Amino acid sequence: MFWSVLYNVLLFVAAVFAVPFYGAKMVLTGKYRQSLGPKFGRISPALASLMQGEGELRIWVHAVSVGEVTAAAPIVTALRSRFPKACIILSTSTETGQEMARKLATDATVHIYYPLDIPCVIRKVIDQVRPDIFVPVETELWPNFIRLCRARGTRIVMANGRISPRSYRRYHATRFFWKEILTALDAAGVISQTDAKRLASLGMPSSRIQVLGNAKYDGLAARAFPELEREVADRLGIEPGKGVLVAGSTHEGEEAVVLDVYRRLLEEMPDFKLILIPRHIERGDAVLEVVHRAGFSDAIRMSEIRAGRSRCGERIIVVDVIGELFKVYSLATIVFCGGSLVPKGGQNILEAAAWGKVVFHGPHMEDFRDEHVLLEAVGAGITVRNGEELFTGIRTLLADPDLLRTKGESGRRSVAANRGAASRYADMIADRLRKDKYEV
Repeated sequence: MFWSVLYNVLLFVAAVFAVPFYGAKMVLTGKYRQSLGPKFGRISPALASLMQGEGELRIWVHAVSVGEVTAAAPIVTALRSRFPKACIILSTSTETGQEMARKLATDATVHIYYPLDIPCVIRKVIDQVRPDIFVPVETELWPNFIRLCRARGTRIVMANGRISPRSYRRYHATRFFWKEILTALDAAGVISQTDAKRLASLGMPSSRIQVLGNAKYDGLAARAFPELEREVADRLGIEPGKGVLVAGSTHEGEEAVVLDVYRRLLEEMPDFKLILIPRHIERGDAVLEVVHRAGFSDAIRMSEIRAGRSRCGERIIVVDVIGELFKVYSLATIVFCGGSLVPKGGQNILEAAAWGKVVFHGPHMEDFRDEHVLLEAVGAGITVRNGEELFTGIRTLLADPDLLRTKGESGRRSVAANRGAASRYADMIADRLRKDKYEV
């Protein structure tokens, strides 16, 4: 009880500073306008009607943003095959996640926003959703929400759980608080043995933890089809087979390195193209400024193409539109994945590998260690420490197309071979419901 009171006091203090900050951002940029009302518990009559009209069994799956939705979507599909008449609710915390959820998780009955962790707001939403089971994806645990779910008799089963080294350090420093939260979970399915050990050390009973793999493999492998590649190629005006370096999920400091490498590549391959995809699309203007400072005047933003401007030979495209990363990877001859030359823990290299692309990345891959190990083992993931190593590595592989193709195909097969986790998570959830005497 003491920690619960302290948490809510700290939550109130944080809100005092957060409300003016996010309020100003909403007014100035338009962000958060769609999600603000729903986060305070407002569910539209249309969505409420859909939930009220569906089956007796109610499964609430929560995925924070785009990355988690990639894992949640195949789990939702697997649940739908087991419970065709159930009401399956998929929530997200961000607007970008919501947009992606509507595209990928079409088997969900409704898509809603996850409420703020304020008791009166949570009670209002739970009263409308009435979940029999709540499934947080990738260790998304909010104390008030968990406590109120348990008070209502809702089962809680974590799916695709993972705890990065940075997150683990934070959790471990306050494990006296998290132990109570974790023991409230009925079961947890995690990606790896490392995640299982970390979760147990934080206080969750080992008997409730199962290692079931990464559901993202299912989602990515299922989405990589030629029609998607043709669609994005036509939209960007890039002919199939042309040389393209795609630098995805880049952070500040990495674009300058990539542009220097690209300039050197142009000396030998003047027709080569570059597509830059910053991790945060609001950096689009800043990235374009970096491009201009590097001496490139022929650049175009994807938002301009969407608005009707045609590409007129621009060699560089800056993607400043949400939800395009996975599709654009299909156009790559070779890929650099960001968040890794700078200490940001890396980004998801599996998205490019699912298309059969070789992925270069920096040494900072702490948050995607298993993915790094998987692709490195088959030669489809290559670590570089700086721009010089990135240039040398890319140049070497471009000089040997057969080796490039072989390595890329090995990565694609590895992603495909690791499918099946979504079905295992659905089985775990079904087993929990079976114990509660729901028909399975």
